[in-house]
Amino acid sequence: MILRGKALVGTMALGQIGGLLPHVAVPAVMPQFLIPAWHLSNGEAGLMSSAYALGYMLMVPFLTTLTDRIDARIVLFWSSLVSALAVIGFGLLADGMISAMLFWGVAGMGFAGGYMPGLKALTDRLAPGESSRSIVFYTASFSFGVGLSFLACQVIAELWGWRPAFVATGAAPLVMTLIAFLLDPVRPPPRAGKLLEIGPALRNRTALAYSLAYGAHCFELYGLRTWMVAFWGFVAARGEAPMSAIAVSTLVTLIAMPASMLGNELALKIGRHRAITVVMLASAAVAFAIGITAGLSPWLSLLLMFVYAFTVPGDSGALTAGMAAAADPRFRGASMAVHSTIGFALTAAGGWAFGVALDAMGGTSVPAAWALAFGLMAIAATMGPAVLWWSRRERMSG
Repeated sequence: MILRGKALVGTMALGQIGGLLPHVAVPAVMPQFLIPAWHLSNGEAGLMSSAYALGYMLMVPFLTTLTDRIDARIVLFWSSLVSALAVIGFGLLADGMISAMLFWGVAGMGFAGGYMPGLKALTDRLAPGESSRSIVFYTASFSFGVGLSFLACQVIAELWGWRPAFVATGAAPLVMTLIAFLLDPVRPPPRAGKLLEIGPALRNRTALAYSLAYGAHCFELYGLRTWMVAFWGFVAARGEAPMSAIAVSTLVTLIAMPASMLGNELALKIGRHRAITVVMLASAAVAFAIGITAGLSPWLSLLLMFVYAFTVPGDSGALTAGMAAAADPRFRGASMAVHSTIGFALTAAGGWAFGVALDAMGGTSVPAAWALAFGLMAIAATMGPAVLWWSRRERMSG
């Protein structure tokens, strides 16, 4: 299937949305269904949810660097198929924390061959000059897919139970399998040496700094996404909430798509480093405000959550586009692998650390627990500007 320009970008974004439909199935149904059914602590639940990111982290270095040697669409095809089968298997067979982590981890491994290899499959087929906004559109559609995931998983679970929610959304990654099968072949230039050759990517300090800042972003983003439904349950229990958890989690996540695109436009106008710094420091301030006002007013919490919905993802597109622009074209797959490995390692840490913070202060019914957990997210957000400053300082001194 010969696709060019906007048609190619739109088709790949559609496939990514299909791949993302089961993406937050565990956090979406965890507070209402999985935690009480399996008698989990918040730390255990956070660890279970993080299995997806752990599986992703383990496989993404191999699968993404592999795209420097073979057509990325091949990796994309098989990985999307594995992701679909694992999520469906979760819905049919998971019966406790250990089995859930196994299925969810394999689903993450499948997605490791979906997101960044999908980006590589896209950039390999783009004409020169089309990359920046196309990359941002592709990365921004990630948030749209996650928003639909929150919506679909919660609605299906409330109507028919959590197992049908996994089975139904688990079939959606097959859309990307079909798209990958239909893409026209692209053969990467011949490469010698080891498969997992990430040394050049690690020595590229500019690209690495964007990846480290992306890790701080992911820690904050997935701390929020893992526990957003539970937080809104806490808010609703303390007063008449203006929206349901389904509406809040879906809208907060959908807002991320325009937020990421606007953040990249800001980066193009005032510079990536400056834009990312402004957005991440603003996000830290909002996270702190959410924590210290938790339980005071549902309307105040809603307002702050919607502001947070803009600040948390506002740096995402600029960070990934910055990494891609700074990467050596010969090792772009390796740089993408490093980017994703750092990002999803801290994704796993974010969901788990948030749950541990909640347990440390008495659980989800205690306002101080949410203050500590969101305070942890605020600290993480400040690490992005710090590492970008380090990169710039190192370059200037060199």
